[in-house]
Amino acid sequence: MVSYASVLLYGLGGIVVAGMALLVAFQEKLVYVPVLPGLTKSYPITPARLRLLYEDVWLRSSDGVRLHAWFIKLFPDCRGPTILFFQENAGNIAHRLEMVRIMLQRLQCNVFMLSYRGYGDSDGFPSQHGITKDAQAALDHLVQRTDIDTSRIVVFGRSLGGAVGAVLTKNNPDKVAAIILENTFTSILDMAGVLLPFLKWFIGKSGSKGPRVMNFLVRSPWNTIDIIGEIKQPILFLSGLQDEMVPPSHMLMLYAKAAARNQQCSFVEFPTGMHMDTWLAGGDGYWSTIQEFLEKNVSQKKDGDSTRKDSEAR
Repeated sequence: MVSYASVLLYGLGGIVVAGMALLVAFQEKLVYVPVLPGLTKSYPITPARLRLLYEDVWLRSSDGVRLHAWFIKLFPDCRGPTILFFQENAGNIAHRLEMVRIMLQRLQCNVFMLSYRGYGDSDGFPSQHGITKDAQAALDHLVQRTDIDTSRIVVFGRSLGGAVGAVLTKNNPDKVAAIILENTFTSILDMAGVLLPFLKWFIGKSGSKGPRVMNFLVRSPWNTIDIIGEIKQPILFLSGLQDEMVPPSHMLMLYAKAAARNQQCSFVEFPTGMHMDTWLAGGDGYWSTIQEFLEKNVSQKKDGDSTRKDSEAR
């Protein structure tokens, strides 16, 4: 007769096997969602629909993948900060255009919106290794431009975009002036237990109490918690306390890790902000927070300094 202990053991074994199978087969589909349900991969609108001044930019990542981006200017000769924006994991850059339209006006900036590989009009298939290369290609393009102040490039990443931006900022201390993180997770390893609770006993990063026997299966761990403490530039953390996707505690852990080594960190909470709408729920306070951060850390240089740098770039 089979004992209850044996049944329990077999049951736990089945859960582990099922979890491993899910991770191996479907993890990219869980982490990266280029196409929202009921929609297509293509852009539903372009910046022209919102009467924004923009150009289509085509890039090649270092591994040869063809990438698409929009470079949107407030006006042709705008020398304000240039925001390199990295989106969340779902949908494409067109779904962020309304927010970007307001960003342009409130921050008096330019915005570069990159489509990760496999998203929008970009070729390829998303992965951590590949998207890291995509982000570097976008930054390399910006620093070579002569129509912007390349000393005022600021990375802005929301959710997955924060993980992407953190890696880029850490790797480019001389090219990125500052970084803004909004509703970003500590690690995909930690998020696995949030999205699939039974996995928290077998996979995790920050504060995990389980044996973590399945961590090695994760191909896109995005361990932001390991990266954030190595960033030397100013960091602004924007946290929506009603975030229904990423627990707000993740942002607190990231801030604590960063602030222990970097005195140029600021943390701001928005009580009614959810995962995707903190920029909307935060109202004027949201934009004034970012504006103050930029004025403090990415101030405009004297005309002589800016002109000299542009001449050197040419």
